[in-house]
Amino acid sequence: MNIQEYFARISYNESHKDADLQTLTVIFQHHIWAIPFENLSMHCGETIELDLEATYNKIVRKKRGGWCLETNHLLFWALQELGFDVCILGGNSYEPAERAYAAEMNHILLKVVIKGNSYIVDAGFGGPYQSWQPLILISGKDQPQTPGIFRFMEDNGTWYLEKVKRKHYIPAESEPATGAPETGNIRKIYTFTLEPRHINDFQELNTYLQVSPDNILQKKSICTLQIPEGIYSLVGWTFTKVKYKYMEDMDLVQITTLTDEEVEKTLKDKFGVVLENKLAP
Repeated sequence: MNIQEYFARISYNESHKDADLQTLTVIFQHHIWAIPFENLSMHCGETIELDLEATYNKIVRKKRGGWCLETNHLLFWALQELGFDVCILGGNSYEPAERAYAAEMNHILLKVVIKGNSYIVDAGFGGPYQSWQPLILISGKDQPQTPGIFRFMEDNGTWYLEKVKRKHYIPAESEPATGAPETGNIRKIYTFTLEPRHINDFQELNTYLQVSPDNILQKKSICTLQIPEGIYSLVGWTFTKVKYKYMEDMDLVQITTLTDEEVEKTLKDKFGVVLENKLAP
């Protein structure tokens, strides 16, 4: 495993001699713009191993993406290699359908400390709830970024991450969006504590997510990638392109339904993903 090979994978060729906030921010952005959040292995009959070398080979050498357990684990390794003070944390994601947070830890995120300030760095949430910059760990502070305004709230040692949602403009020729929209303009994302974790704490979760028929990752094949102007997202046969801030406080959402052949081509052209095994969307 080689840090220069990782840099080539994320198209990063700037200085990294200082483990400072600027370097962290730029590496993080290159990471999320190059590495998709995806669970395609589950829908190709492949087993996902929670092992750093396996993750490195998959994402760096085979130019795949991964879900939070993989992409944040890889980022953790890279930041450690560069001398950052980084640790793994565990989160419980918000389930909009249940209107509740998951009862068990089901998300991995990173905490980086720079000059006494703690930042949350999470390259593994995907879609419109993916932050584009490290978030300083302060309760009640609005942190505006291109995707929207993020905010932490802390209560008795438990931290909550939420995002202020923007309106969507969906052109008439696009497919109508399915699912009842959430009420209000705040989207809860996940909750976490500052208890340091080890990657082995997530081995059971990694296995469970691959065999449990109830979780969203089993029900849908997902591939999302942050792009400089917004997001590409492929869920099943539905390809969505989101352009952030198309108009004031409004994102442009274009939705297309693809054929099986178009799915394969879209994965290659838009996400840079070429699968070894047949995908069953």
